[in-house]
Amino acid sequence: MRCQPAFFTCHAAWRLLALAALAVCLLAMATSARSAALSDTDEKNVRATVQAQLAAFAADDANKAFSYAAPNVREAMGTAANFMAMVREAYPVVYRPASVAFLKPESRDGQAIQRVQMQDAAGLAWLAVYSLQRQGQGWLITGCVVIANTGRMA
Repeated sequence: MRCQPAFFTCHAAWRLLALAALAVCLLAMATSARSAALSDTDEKNVRATVQAQLAAFAADDANKAFSYAAPNVREAMGTAANFMAMVREAYPVVYRPASVAFLKPESRDGQAIQRVQMQDAAGLAWLAVYSLQRQGQGWLITGCVVIANTGRMA
């Protein structure tokens, strides 16, 4: 994964975003006794949030895609244009997946974790691990980590 967007001039913000991504990855990989099942409604809403952001990327609608980002991401990125440029550069499979398969979301430590198997245009498999946080009546994306998926696709 390329993680050095040329446009990003604030190294502190980039480091903050990288640390948040690492935390999401560790959270998703760790087994936790505090795991709890999400309600059916929450599962649907978590998935719908990620799907809507992916649809906004597909439509090149930076403002809409940015609207699904939680305050921590908005603060780190500053603008919708910066956010879209970062995703296009650092997460090309998220920006333009050839296919997606959603796994069952789960709850960990007050956040939802949504894993999405993706395939890029070259046919390579990836696993995008999203963390989401309840904000008011909905869910917003607090981070996403993309790793090569060497396992079986759903």
